[in-house]
Amino acid sequence: MSTADPSSIPLAILPAPVPPALIRSRPPHPSIPQTKPDRDALLEAIRRGMAHVRAVPPLSMDELHSRARSALAETGLAEVYLDYAVVLVNNESWRDALAAVPFEKRLLLMPKCLREENRCPAPFDEFGLLCKQCGLCSIQDFQHEAERLGYAVLVAEGSALVMAMIQTGQIEAIVGVSCLPVLEKTFPHVQAAAVPAVAVPLLQDDCIDTTVDVDWVWDYIHLEAADRSRRLDLGSLHDRVKTWFDRPVLDELMGPPQGHAEEVARDWLAVGGRRWRPFLAASVYAALQPDQGSEQQVIQRIAVAVECFHKASLAHDDIEDGDLERYGEQTLCGEYGIPIALNVGDALIGEGYRLLAESGLDGDRVRAAVWEASTAQRLLCRGQGAELAWSRDPSALSSRQVLEIFRLKTAPAFDVALQLGAIAAGRVEEFAAALRAYSDAVGVAYQIKDDLEDLLDDAGLLRDAAARPSVVIALAAERARGDDRVLLGGLAAGRPDTAITAERLRGAIQLAKADEKAALLLEGYKEQAVRALDGLADPTLKGLLRRIVARIFNELSFEGYCREQETKARNREAARAAGDAAPSPVASA
Repeated sequence: MSTADPSSIPLAILPAPVPPALIRSRPPHPSIPQTKPDRDALLEAIRRGMAHVRAVPPLSMDELHSRARSALAETGLAEVYLDYAVVLVNNESWRDALAAVPFEKRLLLMPKCLREENRCPAPFDEFGLLCKQCGLCSIQDFQHEAERLGYAVLVAEGSALVMAMIQTGQIEAIVGVSCLPVLEKTFPHVQAAAVPAVAVPLLQDDCIDTTVDVDWVWDYIHLEAADRSRRLDLGSLHDRVKTWFDRPVLDELMGPPQGHAEEVARDWLAVGGRRWRPFLAASVYAALQPDQGSEQQVIQRIAVAVECFHKASLAHDDIEDGDLERYGEQTLCGEYGIPIALNVGDALIGEGYRLLAESGLDGDRVRAAVWEASTAQRLLCRGQGAELAWSRDPSALSSRQVLEIFRLKTAPAFDVALQLGAIAAGRVEEFAAALRAYSDAVGVAYQIKDDLEDLLDDAGLLRDAAARPSVVIALAAERARGDDRVLLGGLAAGRPDTAITAERLRGAIQLAKADEKAALLLEGYKEQAVRALDGLADPTLKGLLRRIVARIFNELSFEGYCREQETKARNREAARAAGDAAPSPVASA
């Protein structure tokens, strides 16, 4: 049997289907920051302000405006977003109060316009929409999760019923979703009642097929008093972790480099990157050991060890893949040649184990850390080995088999970071299984994200289409018809087509709706990661890992690659504009 025989690669477990609404793409209203990273940055700035100067709600309008303007200035966003920022400030002022209210005393209030208006089968009664759980929009997921926790749920505009529930004591806090105009009208009433209430703003205010920042709703729904993760400033922690890789800091922590190999290894370790893996280790440690005190160097050594292992794998991967550029700079093999790059990668592995041994942990935890690191190394090599075997003797892989390669070659790097953070905190036995399941889902999602981002880059799309297993290409090959099926089937089997253009390939992928299917898979694995946390007994760790899923994946924007979605959105906006411009029947009469 060929080493790359598809039957030798097991099938990945696919996540449950995800409502298409989670990837519904519409531009936000002009009064709302246009990108998710900008909105996240604004929220993080507001949270930092709250951490530095505590707010006791209800806040006056003057204080709301003052804090909102400060956050806008900090993030460089325009004054046009002031009303939106005020809503976020008000939400965060109530955050701790909301967390203290039991789930069964909370109401989740959602607008009907989140539904797919033209396809929604749900009827209405005097209380609002009666969701049929059809899977066409995000209402179903929000409602299911909130009711599982104990919430009352209404899908309706704010009404007298809500005030009656508050006045009778049935409801003591509200998590809402609404557009800015409605929030502006209801704000005085909520303030007067002094009820803990947060309201995630809709990204549009035209009352049809609206969208919302799903992860924000999810975050507020799950708030609970025992979850200290809401007090963790993940942005500041991530920034601090990045400083650990400044060259002088590395030399102080690891000692002066000895010889050329260690000199090059330190420089390579200091080269950019998002530092997700050391950030994960530091985050878990911070969640489980909030009073770190003088033990800062313990987790610093652990985090740098994690990055040593990661950077070693990148050095070796670049050799195996023939890549000459990474992070906008030459790779090690591109700059120094293969022999030196191999040696530096090996040196970094040794440095990682040295840092674990010198971390300051007791003997049992050092042994556990070494076992986790060595196990992750073996699994990563197994996954990379499956890909290399395919490259040597390629044949068509199913999308599930590609996802399994993704899991093997990526998930262990996330898992070892999480496990080492828990080991350093002395609490790994409680969480090891849940962290592993979470890492499996995050690892697969991360690789799907990479495949989707390749669609944005013509050169990268053409370079990688047949060079390595791609879930987008595999899905397209499975779903395409006619000439497209022949073309995509050849790429999925590792046969490059030098005559193909990026436009032709992207068109075939979109016609097969493989990009949309991959985006749904991405959302499904993100959801699977969150579900893996259900069994965690520590609310702070659970809350932290939920927030991290959003933090890692919010950088991906679907608008850029889905040309069909863009065309539909433009056509719909044009139709609406034409409808607005046309005289009404009443006026004509």
